[in-house]
Amino acid sequence: MSPSIHRRTFLTATTAAALAVAAPGQARAAGPRVSTAFTLPGERAYPEGIALDPRTGDAYVGSFTTGAVYRAAAGSRTAEVYLPAGTDGRTTANGLKTDRRGRLWVIDSTTGVDVYDLRDRSLLARFEVPDGEQRFLNDLTITADGTAYVTDSVRPLVYRVTPAEVSRARGGRAPLTARYDLSAAVPAQPGAAYTLNGVVADPSGRLLFTVDMTGGGLYRVAVADGSVRRVALHGGDLVHGDGLELVGRTLWAAHNATNTLTRWHLSADGTAARLRRTLTDPALQIPTTLAHHRDGLLVVRSQFDKGGPMGPGTPETPFTVARVTGL
Repeated sequence: MSPSIHRRTFLTATTAAALAVAAPGQARAAGPRVSTAFTLPGERAYPEGIALDPRTGDAYVGSFTTGAVYRAAAGSRTAEVYLPAGTDGRTTANGLKTDRRGRLWVIDSTTGVDVYDLRDRSLLARFEVPDGEQRFLNDLTITADGTAYVTDSVRPLVYRVTPAEVSRARGGRAPLTARYDLSAAVPAQPGAAYTLNGVVADPSGRLLFTVDMTGGGLYRVAVADGSVRRVALHGGDLVHGDGLELVGRTLWAAHNATNTLTRWHLSADGTAARLRRTLTDPALQIPTTLAHHRDGLLVVRSQFDKGGPMGPGTPETPFTVARVTGL
């Protein structure tokens, strides 16, 4: 998610109407299709994050404006409230992920990360950034060993939470501590610009990839030693890059302010990525993140530009999550 991106330039209606643009040198194929996967309750949901439970196929979506979390059972066309607005004092829910141990991780951008047991919705742990430190926690990824990594958009930091730390918390609070500092690699931006946003891990869990939404770069972090390298992007950039999804060596990105999704192919060592396809469509309604599903990509339609954090207006209700096929 990227608050205050109302300051950025939007595409013209003519440009935004262009669909399925092939990358240079790529043959055009049948165009991607955007449809509605399921609806969300509430007139001011303004969804931001999404997580898929790998065990059940259920989808969880967080509300940036209320902190509520919704659940859409596998195959359902309608989501229901799973955690009501304000649960455990949370006022926003942006990044979400589920893990293989049946837990749901929910970021409150100004506070920290809550970890829930999906079986009974109990709060297992809360990890908080120490008071007085500026922060905007944004997105997270969970590696195969159960370790979570969280990005900060106002400081180029990546935090880490290990399985052992979750166990030690035992339903209580624990500090959220920074593990990697990317300030030497990520270019400084003027004013209050946001930088790090979406983050994913490679299948081995040895590499993290995070996007600088303002500078448009992608950064590779080696988990073992914390070394950071800017990924060489060929054919495009990741300006306005928000949520990421990685399956094998295929990387998808949601570009919020431009109503765009891109698909990239990573090199074997993760040091380069080539743009394979671009979809720009106003029907994406300011996409903030996406998740790979057997039936395509589930894409969060935030509508932040319609009365949300990006500008005035009235959203179309009900809020929805899109399904995109062919990308």
